[in-house]
Amino acid sequence: MTPARGDHDARRAEVSAAVWRVLTVRGFGGLTLRAVANELGATTGLLTHYFPSKRALLRHALDLLDQSSSARPRPHTERAGPTAEGLPALRAALLDILPLTTEGVAGNRIWVSSWDAALADPELAADHAARYGRSRERLTTHVAAAQRRDELPTDRDPADLAAAAQGFVLGLVVQALFAPDEFPPDRQTALLDAFLADLSTPANAEA
Repeated sequence: MTPARGDHDARRAEVSAAVWRVLTVRGFGGLTLRAVANELGATTGLLTHYFPSKRALLRHALDLLDQSSSARPRPHTERAGPTAEGLPALRAALLDILPLTTEGVAGNRIWVSSWDAALADPELAADHAARYGRSRERLTTHVAAAQRRDELPTDRDPADLAAAAQGFVLGLVVQALFAPDEFPPDRQTALLDAFLADLSTPANAEA
């Protein structure tokens, strides 16, 4: 008999929860069908119903990570308020990317561990590129608003400024994860503020 749709959805939710638990403990390097099966208390044969290949498992894990990142609290953005725009909104969005809290560290560790798996597979790499592209689009919106408010120079393409900001915070994420004592939250914040101050200087400004 074919399982009821509700049973199937419930089972898939259990599988997804097991995938997430493996990710939080082992990262993408330890994400295998066997590891998920052990976490679920099931056989690898059962999991092939949901993930016929390792790529399918990794893709699902990336989707879960994307959903978790989208749903997680964004304290700096919330603190800035729904009417925030321009440079304050850009700063808040960038702060919410950084590993400034225990939850932020955990989420960023999983993201960084996913890079190796994504780089090894063109389809997964394309998925990652699309995700970072969407993030740049959101940042570009904030940059463009800041330019309209004369908070950022208008002689530079807003997409280029957004890409520079994204590249800066991702690099800072990596440094903070590998050397947390050297890059505590207050230093990360100070470095971001210094970066934004430099970004506010017109490219053709006189020395």
